[in-house]
Amino acid sequence: MARPPRLVIPNQPHHVIQRGNDRQAIVRDEEDCQRFMAWLKECAKFYRVAIHAYVLMPNHVHLLATPIDNEGLAQMMQKLGRYYVPWFNNKYERYGSLFQGRFRTSLVDTDRYFLACSRYIDLNPVRGHLSATPLDYPWSSYAHHAGARIDTLLSDHPLFWALGNTPFQREAAYIALVDQGITPDELDFISTSLMRSLPLGSLTFKENLERTTQRQILPAKRGRPFKETPV
Repeated sequence: MARPPRLVIPNQPHHVIQRGNDRQAIVRDEEDCQRFMAWLKECAKFYRVAIHAYVLMPNHVHLLATPIDNEGLAQMMQKLGRYYVPWFNNKYERYGSLFQGRFRTSLVDTDRYFLACSRYIDLNPVRGHLSATPLDYPWSSYAHHAGARIDTLLSDHPLFWALGNTPFQREAAYIALVDQGITPDELDFISTSLMRSLPLGSLTFKENLERTTQRQILPAKRGRPFKETPV
């Protein structure tokens, strides 16, 4: 059975994950990280995909990204793979695929979950025990959001700008937001939505998606339909 096409909506944020094949490393040293991020920046710019948050982990990458059209997200990831995988394979004298199939994506309900998703991404190294604080990890968007450095890969979303009237206010608000951490329910909802390629949003958000896209978003009702209206 053919896989259903990804649910991609232009000008809407998407949470993306690409894992290493069999959870193997996709970066092994600083040079790998630099190459990966440089090519991601080039591909995002070429296909006009705005990157709002990211984290490059040893065996996977998370992105919070907004494409301008239906094809840009997939084209960006495909071109990134065409650049990075041959270079990585040549460097480490390996063959075959590096990534675990096609990337997964979850459409994000902007008003309710954009900042939660950004926080989820920036806290990934802490959850993975790679750093004590998000600022200690160099390959994520947190330092930019916290005002520690300017990251030219990133395009700040209007919701980030709405955190304050000045850069200092926005950065302080984001730091406080991340310091709150993520509740277990929030963590499970974001993770499950991403791994099942389901929209990350409220019931109303999903119902609206079903109407506008003419695709099944919500679980199908169980049982056979009634032949007549039950009394």
